[in-house]
Amino acid sequence: MQKSQAVAMLGQRGLMMPVWVNAALAANDRLKLYLSVLQAAVAHAEHPEREALDLSRELTALGLGSATWLHELPAGASRVGGDGEGDVLLIPELDRLVAALNDDLAIMARPVLESSTTDAEPHLRVHQWQAWLDALHGEQLDRHQLRSLTHGKRPAHGHAHSHAHKHAADVDDLDDTPDDSLHLLIMDLHKAINRLAADLASEVIAGAHVWQLADDDRPLVEAFMRGLNRTAPLKFDHPGLDTAATRDGDRLLLQNDIGTNDAHVLVINVQGLAITLTYSDLHRTRFAFFQSLLNPLGASWSDMSSRVAPDLNEGQAYTVGNARFACEDRIRLARTLEGIGAAIVFLIDWNRARKRLVNFVDKEGAMAVLTAAAENEVGHMAWLKAGGERLIFGAMQAVGSGTFRIGDRLDEVLGETQARTFLLDVMRLATQALMNGQPIALVADETRMLLARQVQRRTTEFDLLDEHAAYCQTLAQAVSDALDHGHDGLREVAADVAARAKAWERRADHIVMQARDEATRLPRWQPVARLLTISDDVADALEEAAFMLSLIADHHQKGWTAEVRQALSKLAQTVLQATQDHIRALAIARHLGEQGEPGLSDDGDAFLAATWAVLRAERQCDDLLRQARRAILHAVEDAPSLMLANDLAMTLELASDRLLSASYALREVVFNKAGAAT
Repeated sequence: MQKSQAVAMLGQRGLMMPVWVNAALAANDRLKLYLSVLQAAVAHAEHPEREALDLSRELTALGLGSATWLHELPAGASRVGGDGEGDVLLIPELDRLVAALNDDLAIMARPVLESSTTDAEPHLRVHQWQAWLDALHGEQLDRHQLRSLTHGKRPAHGHAHSHAHKHAADVDDLDDTPDDSLHLLIMDLHKAINRLAADLASEVIAGAHVWQLADDDRPLVEAFMRGLNRTAPLKFDHPGLDTAATRDGDRLLLQNDIGTNDAHVLVINVQGLAITLTYSDLHRTRFAFFQSLLNPLGASWSDMSSRVAPDLNEGQAYTVGNARFACEDRIRLARTLEGIGAAIVFLIDWNRARKRLVNFVDKEGAMAVLTAAAENEVGHMAWLKAGGERLIFGAMQAVGSGTFRIGDRLDEVLGETQARTFLLDVMRLATQALMNGQPIALVADETRMLLARQVQRRTTEFDLLDEHAAYCQTLAQAVSDALDHGHDGLREVAADVAARAKAWERRADHIVMQARDEATRLPRWQPVARLLTISDDVADALEEAAFMLSLIADHHQKGWTAEVRQALSKLAQTVLQATQDHIRALAIARHLGEQGEPGLSDDGDAFLAATWAVLRAERQCDDLLRQARRAILHAVEDAPSLMLANDLAMTLELASDRLLSASYALREVVFNKAGAAT
């Protein structure tokens, strides 16, 4: 398919002719090299004892150095069928070679065909050869087919392309008329392209092919190309970004050949201080992405629609829209053009990158990563070239089965924010490595190291531990505050405290269930789940204490003296202090070992001090329980009041016991973490 059709749909047919001419000249070089590879295959097949001709230097010079199959094609060729005229050449990669010939023939012929009528001889001859190549399948070439491809001798009786006047649909005519060849067609097209290039007499400004510009247009073209050239290296060897510019009356027209898809076109119209941009895209999501990049430049979008044209994109629908930029002066006009130019490279292979990213984050996350990569002018092409999703899967596998299981997404394990940050960091390091000429293997190693550090620094487990500990502290605070209210005050607040305590305890339960779910999926969560299960006994005990306060407030404070109330209050305050010490220990534990030292860091002493404070609180609660019992027995004679006061004291002491168990479990988690870092 030819992008000229899409340009015509946007009202700018022919604007890309200089770009097509350059592309045709490059295709000419590749076509001649393909024929050289084929001739090298013939030579090796006829003399297999000789080493195959090495065309590595020529392939690399034309950007085909990574095409391993082309390097290896001559050595894989052989003769079958004897030594007569009927023997054939066996080429295992013949289909790929024929496809490459056909593709580059279309590119080379494009400017010639666009500049002539459809009934002219170039159309007949090119289409007939394309049909001949389409009909060539398998791994074998006979001598006649080989001659039709490679010979360069013109017939003495006339032009080599005289056969084109025959019936164009008769593909077999070429076999009956070996005077012409693909090689001769390529040479004739090359001459026609050279004539076109001379007729265009185009000028080049910062890489843009321009003609018929006004003096005021040149700074604007330079501004657009300044942005384009700043980010263009991020596409690496991917085709696209060729730019053409010309003046049409009072308008400056710029078009960028974004990529290879026929419906992916960008045309910019500059008239006075206003820019009108017309953009078409097969993928509506990519269209929205491009809008998000241009909106900060002041784009006002209108006339978005879905179109279908039978000659474009195989009849599939594509989106077309217009954006207008109103600029207050020429400085702003140039800056806007520069910004537009810088954004275009991030459209190339965008949908391929998006599809690969959804292996690791959701659709919204993939869009966010690609947007951040564009805003930071990092891009996604280096990541794709370095292996794309294989790069990430390899890193996930290297981290170990204890972290990731088959089917896990990064955002499910690392968390949404951390996963997006990691993917952006991988794109950044891939870009830096490839821009500096470093090997792809280095990118893979750095990606594994980056993910390992992310996993090591992960604090999701501690987020749950901190949240649960916060609920325990809130429960302890509520019980302690209620006991400070006095006889009448307790009656006023106890029911509300009990209701709120029940809600907090249920939320704490939910955290424990979440940790248990993670532990069934990831073995490394099992110690955390055990710690939270023990910690949940603290929440249960404190919620029970709050419930008892509601019973006591309901006419069961008979005989409570200041000494009884003080003893129970001191017990509750000690439990509260222990919950705060536990929270402090968790805060220290979260970051232990992050400074690169083996084992515990300098904060290890502070962590141990916090856990010892919990131990001291538990021992103090033992003594306070005994003191409270003496005070209760001495002052309270009413049986229900006596029983409930004693049960409240025992429940608060039980909470301190469970806190001590949680503290020991936390020490085990931290010591294991320190041992793993050693």
